[in-house]
Amino acid sequence: MDLISVIVPVYNTEKYLTRCLDSIINQTYTSLEILLVNDGSTDSCGEICNEYAKKDSRIIVFHKENGGDASARNVGLANKTGNYVGFIDGDDWAEPTMYETLLNNLKKNHEASVCVTNFYRNTSTLQFPMENQIEIPEFLILPKDMMIYALDRDNYMGFGSYLWNKLFAVNKIKGLIFDESLSYGSDVLFFAECVISLNNKGVYLDKHLYHYYKRSGSLATDTTLRNRMSIMTVYRKISDMLKTYNLDNILFWANAFYCHHASMAAEKAIEENNCKALEYMKSEIINHLPDYEKTNHTFPEKMERMNRIVNMS
Repeated sequence: MDLISVIVPVYNTEKYLTRCLDSIINQTYTSLEILLVNDGSTDSCGEICNEYAKKDSRIIVFHKENGGDASARNVGLANKTGNYVGFIDGDDWAEPTMYETLLNNLKKNHEASVCVTNFYRNTSTLQFPMENQIEIPEFLILPKDMMIYALDRDNYMGFGSYLWNKLFAVNKIKGLIFDESLSYGSDVLFFAECVISLNNKGVYLDKHLYHYYKRSGSLATDTTLRNRMSIMTVYRKISDMLKTYNLDNILFWANAFYCHHASMAAEKAIEENNCKALEYMKSEIINHLPDYEKTNHTFPEKMERMNRIVNMS
């Protein structure tokens, strides 16, 4: 059987970690190598990881000083031995058939290097199945379309640049690592490099096989100015990649996302009374507003918000 390496960056998720790990060890596909990277947790995560390693020989635990998700995932990548690799966050969980389904779908589509599945968005009380507004065909997807599905989130909510709803063929991502200089968004850049720079094709499966748990205090809800500027850097790099690989015809999608995150950074700058950062963000919004309008012309409330931010002082 092909070996799947499952990389789990773990940081201060003790309340959720057993649910996550149980969902991995109970997968219907059993040929797994489970790499738990404890990224300097200050709660009981380290002990939980060690206890699970005693119970299941497929689990390997790495303890390191805190360095962020990118550095934790890089430890996993450096130590993986599988033919395929997947990523699960320590506060999320997977449906029991996820990896079996993803692998079977990849093998049926020999030219595909990445398999993507739909997912649920969970809170402490609710579960929302993500739904695409436009159907994604369940056959081979070219790199250009892979990026459109990842960037056009209004129409393709169940795709995204996330790593946790995807399975990658290891021989197609050789040399690819996470940018540890980024405080936020290294997963988005990793996926873009996989698709654009390495010219990887994919396949999509419209089944809800992953549970993304949205909780306060997670990195995804940490809206510091530093993180907002980090994700802006990511989309600037993606724009540069699209130019380099002659995908200028979808460049406006990346520029629009850059503009969106500049607006989020501007709101944070206002909150922090950082006038210098606000003026910079306003200039970046103005520079990229035509591309933002191109992707959001059917959402007048979004355009009103952008114009309101530009006119703030």
